[in-house]
Amino acid sequence: MRPRTLDELVGQQHLLAAGSPLRRLIEGDQPMSLLLWGPPGTGKTTIAAIVSGQTNRVFVEVSAVAAGVKEVRAAIDGARARLAATGQETVLFVDEVHRFTKAQQDALLPGVENRWVTLIAATTENPHFSVISPLLSRSLLLTLEPLTDDDVRDVLRAAIADERGLDGAVKVSEDAFDHLVRLAGGDARRSLTYLEAAAGAAQAQGLAEVDLGTAETAVDKAAVRYDRDGDQHYDVISAFIKSIRGSDVDAALHYLARMIEAGEDPRFIARRLVVSASEDIGLAHPAALTTAVAAAQAVQLIGMPEARINLAQAVIELSLAPKSNAVIKAVDAAIADVRSGRIGAVPPHLRDAHYPGSKALGHGVGYVYAHDEPYGIAEQQYAPDVVLDAEYYQPTALGAEAGFRERWERIRRMIRGR
Repeated sequence: MRPRTLDELVGQQHLLAAGSPLRRLIEGDQPMSLLLWGPPGTGKTTIAAIVSGQTNRVFVEVSAVAAGVKEVRAAIDGARARLAATGQETVLFVDEVHRFTKAQQDALLPGVENRWVTLIAATTENPHFSVISPLLSRSLLLTLEPLTDDDVRDVLRAAIADERGLDGAVKVSEDAFDHLVRLAGGDARRSLTYLEAAAGAAQAQGLAEVDLGTAETAVDKAAVRYDRDGDQHYDVISAFIKSIRGSDVDAALHYLARMIEAGEDPRFIARRLVVSASEDIGLAHPAALTTAVAAAQAVQLIGMPEARINLAQAVIELSLAPKSNAVIKAVDAAIADVRSGRIGAVPPHLRDAHYPGSKALGHGVGYVYAHDEPYGIAEQQYAPDVVLDAEYYQPTALGAEAGFRERWERIRRMIRGR
């Protein structure tokens, strides 16, 4: 079912527009080298094959997992000889190019620089970190996006009907179809593998339709009852956050696993962890926010499935951390006062005194510079009169916040002259 033309390619519409580099390379038959960066199953190898097939170039594939400098040089020498003897150009496809050492990537440079080959290198890693600068500067970088669920549905529908696929030999129930789409996780190749397994299982049982039970058995994965746009989405994430708040690590990991297996957006999970770190833990364990933000960054940098480990680490730490909701109570209490009209004028000694005439208005007069005072704390009024006695932050005695509580009580007495 590998697409034979760009028109058959599913997804990546940003690369297929008229006049795009990919169109020019294929339809204009212009030699240029490409670096294709994207998740597995998004069409990197397919694009290389299309470039070769539609431009009548010879297609030579080198795997970075198995090949060394010798194999790379042999492929380039063969392409050079072919070009000299027959004028036929070669597409050299290097899969997993980030696995090549610097020396192996260096071996590609002569072929690219002299245009003996049209290099198409594929990587799932950020090429700015994994590909040498000379090769990066001589190639056009194209970023492939993960396939959407609708893209995967198109791939599966085509495979069920096409003569190169199942040719209509079996039907697939809606439940089974949705299950296969969820399991694919935006990977077209994986979706076809699962479809083939499910169809084979149905045919072995003499069934004309792949039902949900057959699909579950064939791919050895139970269907997770989870609707990303419905009640399950909100119920599971609610239970997830409440389990972290309640310090039940096992329950929190269970709901994390349910969301991962159902294909929930990991960025959504990470965002909820960042909120939980301040809402439910706060200064009782200040490192919780650092951990949650790091997990969110890891999701962006690494992606799934590896980022599940980073999410799990954050879930475990946040679940076991001492809990305090003092931060959210403090900011919400302050906002409530502002909304109710308790605003008041800024004390004159705190007002901006940097413009001409400000001193005549009394701005900045009497301000005490905290760094000149013992312990770096000055006794003076900071809040407007209307909220002078407000005590928004009420720290708990849990975890690290016990230390903040003791410190804030001392500081508050010093500031307010008590």
